[in-house]
Amino acid sequence: MRKLATLLALTAATPAFAASGPFFSLHNTNFIVLLAFILFILVLLKFKVPGMLGKMLDKRAEDIKSELDEARTLRDEAQALLASYERKQKEVQDQADRIVAHAKEEASLAAEQAKADLQKSIARRVKAAEDQIASAEASAVKEVRDQAIVIAIGAAREVIAKQMTATEGNKLIDAAIAEVDAKLH
Repeated sequence: MRKLATLLALTAATPAFAASGPFFSLHNTNFIVLLAFILFILVLLKFKVPGMLGKMLDKRAEDIKSELDEARTLRDEAQALLASYERKQKEVQDQADRIVAHAKEEASLAAEQAKADLQKSIARRVKAAEDQIASAEASAVKEVRDQAIVIAIGAAREVIAKQMTATEGNKLIDAAIAEVDAKLH
């Protein structure tokens, strides 16, 4: 029921029914407006305004499409450039890590070499010190022996000189000559 009432109200309230008199008369404003509108549409069609509007819209659509394509291209280039920079950054970081690892390895090898060289140097110095001590000890022992020999010879000379007479000395000399003669022949 409502639908029927709504339909009846819409058809009864048209502008054509609001004007007085016959519809196809020049005194009816609605008819004049309809003629002006049709004339306006014909003028638009004669000057090909819909084609021009279509061309303008097509041109605008092409411009928008080319701008979108350019924006896509720029975005793709930017993404490629970003990926390139990220790849380069990763390569540089990897290279830096390798350099640091190599430097640490070289430092540890140099430290080990320095430690080995230091141990060798200490061993050489200890050996040289031991050799100097042994040499000094041998020299001291030799000096003590030489001094003991000198003292012993001097003491023996005094003892022999006090106890020996000239005849006993001559007998000893003859005995020594005989012994040397026996050993030589």
